[in-house]
Amino acid sequence: MNEELLKLLEVLPPRIKIDLLEHPDINSVIEVILDLGKSPEARFEGKVYYIPGDLVSQSDIDYVVAKIGQFSGDNRAGIERTLHRISCIRSRQGRIIGLTCRVGRAIIGTIDILRDMIESGKNTLFLGPPGIGKTTKLREAARVLSDEFKKRVIVVDTSNEIAGDGDIPHAGIGRARRMQVTTPELQHKVMIEAVENHMPEVIIVDEIGTEAEAAACRTIAERGVQLIATAHGIFLENVLSNPTLSDLLGGIQSVILGDEEAKRRQTQKAILERKAPPTFDIAVEIREKDKFAIYADVAKAVDNLLRDKPLKPEIRLRTASGKIEIQPAPEEMEEPTLAEVERMEAEKGEGPVRIFPFGVNKGILERAIRALQVPAVVVNNLKEADFVITTKSKSRPGTKLVVAAEEHSLPIHVIKKNTASQINKFLRYFFKIAGREESEE
Repeated sequence: MNEELLKLLEVLPPRIKIDLLEHPDINSVIEVILDLGKSPEARFEGKVYYIPGDLVSQSDIDYVVAKIGQFSGDNRAGIERTLHRISCIRSRQGRIIGLTCRVGRAIIGTIDILRDMIESGKNTLFLGPPGIGKTTKLREAARVLSDEFKKRVIVVDTSNEIAGDGDIPHAGIGRARRMQVTTPELQHKVMIEAVENHMPEVIIVDEIGTEAEAAACRTIAERGVQLIATAHGIFLENVLSNPTLSDLLGGIQSVILGDEEAKRRQTQKAILERKAPPTFDIAVEIREKDKFAIYADVAKAVDNLLRDKPLKPEIRLRTASGKIEIQPAPEEMEEPTLAEVERMEAEKGEGPVRIFPFGVNKGILERAIRALQVPAVVVNNLKEADFVITTKSKSRPGTKLVVAAEEHSLPIHVIKKNTASQINKFLRYFFKIAGREESEE
């Protein structure tokens, strides 16, 4: 057992510590949970071990609290010179009645799969669900850039998440300097202070979650300092749709296109576009522990999202044998010219029937077309379509869809509900396919 894990076990009540020391998988424990009146829990990857014996008492919780550092405003504490995090749950009266003791580990080499991006000097944003390893990546990035590349790195450490508890930072961040943040509300101020007072080349910060922090990120980027951060969100779309954080990706604004440009893009005249250059050049979605979706050009990815184009990131993964595999992002087709749009319009009515779904699940419609083997394709805009399929609730007279369809002289076919059975029933009727009617879902 490593020395740091033992330091966490030492703060636990003796009976819990002794039991866990005998557990065969103790070196892979993720966290220990102590909730008043419940069995103590040890959580591992994909399983929970309930520690036998007495239920957790108030004296068990008080024992742990007495052995750790003071809880900050966000109810987090730590063990000095370690990366472990202890978070508390309080009663209405403020008494601590629950503890989450999370094991912190500095893992050397965890950033090697993304090393070229960290070395590039570009601003990089990590996304992913809680517990997937975002903070671990930041810690290793700090070590690599400060030790191996001799860069001036400052870690802005809210609740001592990255560099551990106590005034001396954990060795996991290498020669990087650490600025502590007493409460999350002050993180944006410390970020700006780091730039103004300490001349860093790189700033590393965890959990960008407020408008003020997003603005601080832009300020840092505009001053030529490399920024490596994590943000609240699992996918790129989550950040873009979050009005508080969308500025990290350039923000969104509504614009009105001219007739020719709207026709070239095959869109309506009123569209959403990116407002400014993104703060972050690269975005990395951590989809699994060793699987990453990488957007090497955030500006292009955001533009594609706003135009309802599918995102096609580069995929990197580490196999069970330790080998790194890279699946390059597929090349994108260029937007059609005005002449090509006119050609597509002229070809309407030739070949398979072109269906534009509105309020109807595109995936279900495509699967039904394949299953029934009917001569039809799904298109993404009205100008390519031969007709529209929608639901009863979205086909009321005067709606935008009805008005747009009338402008393009397109018939509208209405189904009762957006269900697989209704879609199948419609396709059978339209293409005159005999057979058993689908039962209503």
